[in-house]
Amino acid sequence: MARNAPTIDAYGDGGFRLAGARHDGSVLIVRDEPHSWGVKAMADLTLADFATVIEAGAADVEFVLLGTGARNALPSREIRDGLRAAGMGLEFMDTAAAAKLYNLLTSEGRRLAAALIAV
Repeated sequence: MARNAPTIDAYGDGGFRLAGARHDGSVLIVRDEPHSWGVKAMADLTLADFATVIEAGAADVEFVLLGTGARNALPSREIRDGLRAAGMGLEFMDTAAAAKLYNLLTSEGRRLAAALIAV
């Protein structure tokens, strides 16, 4: 089941290239639509930063793939519990690994949101 998700062609230098277009800064991809995401570091991340994902609902987002920046880091309990309460899973890893996994999972038709902190 293929989707119309943008591919992550490249990452680094403070942004991403999605389906050939440059996006500076962090990016949030929900319902296959990329959005600028104001998060610059894991230390700044709160549950409110996932409002768009939670509003999309569990029918559209089975889990969130969180790219945590240059290094893997554990999201706060508030975020883990908040997404769980919304009926969504959470996978987190450094942004490089998350970008690669995102492309694979969307090609398989998985319903996920990607929240990627720029590196």
